Amino acid sequence: MYSSSLFEGNLDDVSAQEPQRSPIGVFDSGVGGLTVLRQLYRHLPNESIIYFGDTARLPYGIRSQAEILQYVREILHWMQQQRVKMVVMACNTSSALALEIVRGEFDLPILGVILPGAKAAVQQGKRIGVIATPATAKSNAYRHAILEIDPSVQVWQVSCPEFVPLIEQNRINDPYTTEVARSYLEPLIQQNIDTLVYGCTHYPHLAPVLRSLLPAHVKLVDPAVHVVAACTQELELLGLSNTHPPLPTRFVVSGCPQQFAQSGVQLLGHTPMVEVVDFTDTAVSQF
Repeated sequence: MYSSSLFEGNLDDVSAQEPQRSPIGVFDSGVGGLTVLRQLYRHLPNESIIYFGDTARLPYGIRSQAEILQYVREILHWMQQQRVKMVVMACNTSSALALEIVRGEFDLPILGVILPGAKAAVQQGKRIGVIATPATAKSNAYRHAILEIDPSVQVWQVSCPEFVPLIEQNRINDPYTTEVARSYLEPLIQQNIDTLVYGCTHYPHLAPVLRSLLPAHVKLVDPAVHVVAACTQELELLGLSNTHPPLPTRFVVSGCPQQFAQSGVQLLGHTPMVEVVDFTDTAVSQF
């Protein structure tokens, strides 16, 4: 179930000689970014991927901007050491609070999920609801992005602090989760929304629960789908699309590998091999 690096011995040579074969780095606070990973598998099957879950420090949604910025910088430094060719910030909180700052600090393409999600939402409807972590909701990142694209739409946001812990604990099918979701969605339903944006990459895992509570006409927008489309365009533009068979996906966490692997079984359909990285010395432990 747990292993050391799958990239040992050949990654530096590959990156130097054929940069298009270098992996894409994807990170999130936990399992939420697996929704982005699934879309990458679907639309970019030749790309090698390193997935990092900062599980020791989740949830990000209750953190300050200073904390998030520190975490993101540490992760990006580590990603650079892994010789990634691009990073997908598969975390709405990080995208809202840190993306624009770190883009000016790191010499590699970094994509966030908010702008692609906002563009897709505006194409779907005029009365848009956003469910998000407290930090993302407080930032108003989605509201600003949506209204910049189309000032005529209306946007309502709801902070959903309990969703990420429930998903990370594999309580998606728990009746309590349905009741929590009902309380979060009620004010949006009262506003007659026609579109709902997943303002956190964890939330698509709750799709069956949310769909059961929403009116049938409400369209769901998953920014994961749209950030992968942006990723595809960026790779083509930079000439970094990989045409060779990919290396196995490398899963790395900062917290408990067993818990992440158990969640992976539910969300990926198989048990991922998981490594642990310690940012105090960037050592990778074998399990």
